[in-house]
Amino acid sequence: MVFLLFISNFIKADILQHAFTSYSVWFVIMLLVFACGYLMNKIMGYSFGGKIVFAVIVANVAFSLFMVSIFSQYFGFEDMTVENMLLYSLRLISVGSMGFFGLAVNEVFFLQQKLSVCEQKKSVTPIIESNVKEADLTIQEAKLKAEKIILEAEKKLKDIQLKSEQFEIKLKELVRTERELIKKYEQPEEE
Repeated sequence: MVFLLFISNFIKADILQHAFTSYSVWFVIMLLVFACGYLMNKIMGYSFGGKIVFAVIVANVAFSLFMVSIFSQYFGFEDMTVENMLLYSLRLISVGSMGFFGLAVNEVFFLQQKLSVCEQKKSVTPIIESNVKEADLTIQEAKLKAEKIILEAEKKLKDIQLKSEQFEIKLKELVRTERELIKKYEQPEEE
């Protein structure tokens, strides 16, 4: 990024007078500075990358002003005026601001991804809660069915016990009546 900002000193400032060649060079330099800012955010983070971009812009402006003031004849200035210094400074700042734009674009993409992950987690939570509620309902239904089965089994057991007792009583009564009959039949023989 330092190199790109430094190279922009050697490009003519009158973009529209030299047709599209000058404009395309400026566009490519700004695009490369944008890419540098984008990568700085990806590698170093927004805060640290922003500090580096700012420091690079400030250092490059200071160095370029020093260089332009020493080699003013090469840059086409017969006399160094404040306006010329401001123009060079503003040109470097505008190119460097594309680095900040790259930082901001990458940060927006990063935060958007983070937001979508949070929204997915947020949407998964109600699903989990509904699944837990559904599982609780299923458990309660199973408990009710189990209690119903147990009650039916106990009812059948009582019915079977009652029938068994009735059968036992009838059997005892039958045995008792059979004994009495046997005794009655045995008594006439003895007489």
